[in-house]
Amino acid sequence: MSKDVLTMGIESSCDETSVAIVKNGREILSNIIDTQIPIHEKYGGVVPEIASRNHIEAISRVYKKALEEAKVDISEISAITVTYGPGLVGALLVGLSYAKALSFANNIPLVGVNHIEGHIAANYLTYKELEPPFLCVMMSRRKYYDNKC
Repeated sequence: MSKDVLTMGIESSCDETSVAIVKNGREILSNIIDTQIPIHEKYGGVVPEIASRNHIEAISRVYKKALEEAKVDISEISAITVTYGPGLVGALLVGLSYAKALSFANNIPLVGVNHIEGHIAANYLTYKELEPPFLCVMMSRRKYYDNKC
């Protein structure tokens, strides 16, 4: 019997800090999200500097809660994945720095993930029977709070 592959995913490209643990690429063991939406609403949109600072405050807590909910130890993680872009530079640096430190300290391989490609790959988690080849179209738009630009 082969050993399960546990992957930790870290995402901090905009205004949400999240850490997830996924088993064998298809089963979500934990997915912890710390959102900053209430913080940024009063400004009419995401303020990059405020987002970065809030990621710094949240990331350790989110990381620990993800491991706890998945009932795994960092030593059981096979790979750490992290969003490297596109996104807000300061926000991305928080997640990248944290992921690099975890990778180095625990001798776990680190894999960078393109944010847009991550959205596409998330379909593997939602649709367990999905197998390539398939076609995917990705569209994006900015959301403005209270229609303020």
